[in-house]
Amino acid sequence: MEVTPTHRLHAWGDSLVNLSYRYVTISVEVPREVKERLERAGVRPSKVAKEAITRKLEGIRLKKLEQRAEELRDVLERVDVRRVVAHIREDRESR
Repeated sequence: MEVTPTHRLHAWGDSLVNLSYRYVTISVEVPREVKERLERAGVRPSKVAKEAITRKLEGIRLKKLEQRAEELRDVLERVDVRRVVAHIREDRESR
């Protein structure tokens, strides 16, 4: 992707994402008091929402990774580490 001054770029994971066509609007209703308290504190509600959504998605990603690690645990426990080490040494010595 060619980057021009009109592109809005954002780091997302290991990638740069062109945000000029990737943003969507999400509406959130909160009690008036909450909005007023945010304003008094000088906090932008959109920033709070973005951070909360990002944290939630990261939690979901980590939970999936933990589940996958648990699934792989049985397989990895059956691996004979000494045999793997021996194969690595044999390969290194053959070079």
